[in-house]
Amino acid sequence: MPNETKLNGSYANVTHCGALDMQVCVPKEWTDEQVRTFAESEYPCGTANGWQIRREGDPQLAGAAERVQCSTMAGNVHIMLDA
Repeated sequence: MPNETKLNGSYANVTHCGALDMQVCVPKEWTDEQVRTFAESEYPCGTANGWQIRREGDPQLAGAAERVQCSTMAGNVHIMLDA
């Protein structure tokens, strides 16, 4: 997996990448589109719709929030995406 990426003074990285899902750690102020663009730039999805954010209420989140506070970087959140 790639190392941490610095974009516009903020740090982002991929914390997990599988065949059909990905988790990213990104600045909490990033929009959904910025999150998806970052994910595609790190690991292109290869599907017509690209990476999609796993939304609150999705059973795969097991009750967790859509954006989860990062435990090591106060300004970042973890977000799951699906192919």
